[in-house]
Amino acid sequence: MSKYTLSIASSPFPQTHQTKPTPQIIQNDLQHTFKSPFELKQIHAQIIKTNTHPSILHLPHVASVCALTPCFPYARKIILLSGNNETAIWNTCLKQFAESSSPDDAICLFNRLCEYGVCLDDFTISFVLKACTKLSDCLSGRVIHGFIEKLGFQSNLYLQNSLVHLYVVSGEVDNAHQLFDKMRDRDVVTWNIMIKHLVKRGNVDDAYRLFVTMPERNVRSWTSMIMGFVKNGKPKEAIELFSKMEGEKLCPNEVTVVAVLAACADLCALDLGKKIHDFSNRSGFKTNVRVCNTLLDMYIKCGCLEAACIVFDEMEQRTVVSWSAMIQGLAINGRGEEALRLFSKMIQSQIKPNEVTFVGILHACSHMGMVHEGREYFASMSRDYGIVPEIEHYGCMVDLLSRAGLLKEAREFIKNMHIKPNGVIWGTLLGGCRVHKNIELAEEAIKHLLELDPRNDGYYVVLSNIYAEAKRWEDAARVRKLMKQKGVKKTPGSSSISLDGVVHEFVAGDETHPQTEAIQERWDTLLEEMRLRGYVPNTSVVLLDIEESEKVRFLFRHSEKLAVMFGLINTANGAPIRVMKNLRVCEDCHAALKLISEIVDREIVVRDRNRFHCFKNGVCSCKEFW
Repeated sequence: MSKYTLSIASSPFPQTHQTKPTPQIIQNDLQHTFKSPFELKQIHAQIIKTNTHPSILHLPHVASVCALTPCFPYARKIILLSGNNETAIWNTCLKQFAESSSPDDAICLFNRLCEYGVCLDDFTISFVLKACTKLSDCLSGRVIHGFIEKLGFQSNLYLQNSLVHLYVVSGEVDNAHQLFDKMRDRDVVTWNIMIKHLVKRGNVDDAYRLFVTMPERNVRSWTSMIMGFVKNGKPKEAIELFSKMEGEKLCPNEVTVVAVLAACADLCALDLGKKIHDFSNRSGFKTNVRVCNTLLDMYIKCGCLEAACIVFDEMEQRTVVSWSAMIQGLAINGRGEEALRLFSKMIQSQIKPNEVTFVGILHACSHMGMVHEGREYFASMSRDYGIVPEIEHYGCMVDLLSRAGLLKEAREFIKNMHIKPNGVIWGTLLGGCRVHKNIELAEEAIKHLLELDPRNDGYYVVLSNIYAEAKRWEDAARVRKLMKQKGVKKTPGSSSISLDGVVHEFVAGDETHPQTEAIQERWDTLLEEMRLRGYVPNTSVVLLDIEESEKVRFLFRHSEKLAVMFGLINTANGAPIRVMKNLRVCEDCHAALKLISEIVDREIVVRDRNRFHCFKNGVCSCKEFW
């Protein structure tokens, strides 16, 4: 008997006088991969009969086929008789299981290896840790942590980093911090793991504290922190950090570009956005769909619709995100008809619309007053595309009906919704009541809003303004008193403008800016020309029971006017001015900015909380004000 064979009794075949197959025939048989221990034993029987070395078998496959079956000891014998490194063979199997769709198989195999006393090494531990991480299995991870300590692998930085990663992925942040603090050695990967997952959990301040103490940072470190600021509503900090990264002479990657473009979109920082666009093209990122989609979003939010159209037209590949962003961009810039045409083109291109697409379409119908078409598109969502309407879609429909003055129908629509209406839904109806001066429905809407969103100052202000417009000053005062009792403060109007990468912010009535005197002089000069062209301050928007002269003074210090004056002073003649406002642009500012755009021959783009207003040659891109 060959020394490489198991006992003859282990052969599944009876001993006969048939001609023994040659090794070449066995080799051909082995080309057909065995899928079970039974098939393996058939092939092994041929190996025994031909006195062939067991190493002819693909040993990692032997291991994976038998690993989780009762034939595990049988596979071990084959591997041991082959003379190969047993630990390496089982590690290959572990790696395969850990990277599969069933990583728990790796943990089961590890337990079996321990049970049968198979020698473990640092690779064994690394593959099991990978499986635990994929499963967020912290319980098993703690067991593996114990093996690391027992086997003396504490100095293996890769394993220590994998443990930190496992703990943070499993939500065991305290354990991750303890291990991080105890580690004798850390590399940039260790720090990046902690920063990335602190950011992911929204602990951006803690992440930044770690970031500033890092002994060494790479592009991933900077990118994680920049993305963290963006996702946590701190785009200004993100841009400032990017400027510091540039100072370190580090080259941004595609993820960095996406993060910075998102920050530029939030701040309307067009100049920096254009710089990043140029860099992206030079770096070969033009084919990256995610970069292109973020560019689209940036240009749209900065009011550069034409630039967005160019990016869209030049895209080699467009996803549903690309089409939806472009449709939404056209809609909020007052180009609803183009948005609907683009939607038709999207369908012709066999791109299936999603929930976001229909938000853009319904916005377009709302801003164009296309009530019938809006109803049809809303019905089409579920009927033709199987999309269940979400709260945003219901909000768009309430907005569509409210804008059209169909307030009672809007109220019935809310009552018949399949999901519970939130504060935004009732707030939208309240806004329609303000425009169409329906006090009764406004009072009904505010009752729901006081329950759903009692801390939102905007709803109190709208109701107070509705009463003020009706000259019901006592009711208006009662609402403001209620705000005071509940500790709700009115959000002051603020506008920002980006200049040379620096964001300048103005608050209504602001007189603290270093250029306040120059801003006032520029306004006074323009005001003379505006009055010659028929401008009369619309003091009806100042819903306070004060003297007329005070109302005029209040109007002239609105934040968007201050930001535009600052832009006129500090930019070259003919350059567009782009302003972002946190609240809705008032009627007086809307009328004033139309005149100013004509007088100074400039394009003035104001992005408020509802839409974009592109003022050019005395005309606004929006067909309606609200």
